[in-house]
Amino acid sequence: MRRPTIADIAHRAGVSKGAVSYALNGQPGVSEATRARILAIAQEIGWRPNIAARALNGARAHAIGLALCRPARILGVEPFFMELISGIEAELAARSYALLLQVVADHEAETNIYRRWWGEGRVDGAILVDLHRDDPRVPEMESLGMPVVVLGHPSAAGSLLPVWADDGVAVRETVEYLVALGHRRIARVAGLPRLMHTAIRDAAFEEVCASLAVERHQILHTDYTGEEGARATRRLLSSPDRPTAIVYDNDIMAVAGLSVAQEMRLAVPDDLSIVAWDDSPLCQVVRPPLTGLTRDIPAYGAHAAQRLLTLIDGGETTPLEDEAPRLTARGSTAPPH
Repeated sequence: MRRPTIADIAHRAGVSKGAVSYALNGQPGVSEATRARILAIAQEIGWRPNIAARALNGARAHAIGLALCRPARILGVEPFFMELISGIEAELAARSYALLLQVVADHEAETNIYRRWWGEGRVDGAILVDLHRDDPRVPEMESLGMPVVVLGHPSAAGSLLPVWADDGVAVRETVEYLVALGHRRIARVAGLPRLMHTAIRDAAFEEVCASLAVERHQILHTDYTGEEGARATRRLLSSPDRPTAIVYDNDIMAVAGLSVAQEMRLAVPDDLSIVAWDDSPLCQVVRPPLTGLTRDIPAYGAHAAQRLLTLIDGGETTPLEDEAPRLTARGSTAPPH
């Protein structure tokens, strides 16, 4: 089997390939009756435009790019990116756009991928994720002149269009809730320290703990995996002055932390309260169900895609501060015993 071509349409319509091209592209040069006949034949035989060939000729690629500098194995178990992509895809599908996704080893490779995609006309724009402080990708993307939306705080986005949520508000709400329950020894198992959102959460955690005179607080940085989350939890719970509450930067680490607590014969929530960021269904199927920082991740992806498509169309759009994560209390948090 092969794809139907313009030559196939021309043969069936009894016209030249040039006439078919005029008709399919809405250009003058053929009568309306001939145009109608050509379009009907194209639909009948299932002809579709070759997007790659059109892109090389300066036409729209009808695709956007997303390169992820994360181990591929993490993408299979971490719900956040799958939910984010589902929101992006929902917007793109409505506009007949495709998502070009690639996992890369480092940020240099990521920048090279975007440069190649843009230079080859394979994408009309891109979404940049996992923003760093003083991120070298930002000036690189600015220099390309490609429409780009950044999922990250505007303070590190340069002139690129940001979509972000106030993680600091969520951290403060969480610590205030734990302190109100009576917790005075609180730890945070965080993500990669170089990430902008990790730095924002770290600063908010330190600030609110100081303002509420939390007796002991501690931050351990990890790589977001369950293995590292479990290792950090064992370290915290093995200390002589162990925390009575731990806040995790994602749900995978929180579930791993719950398993470690049970392994060490600590009751959750009596001996240890647990809070998980990115409140996925995973948080609700474990026992006890985990208190989580809830946000609509598919909507977050959809909002980024909406703004990127507006930029691609040449329209004006503005930065968007999305809804901040909100605390949803469940069975994993209670006053300390």
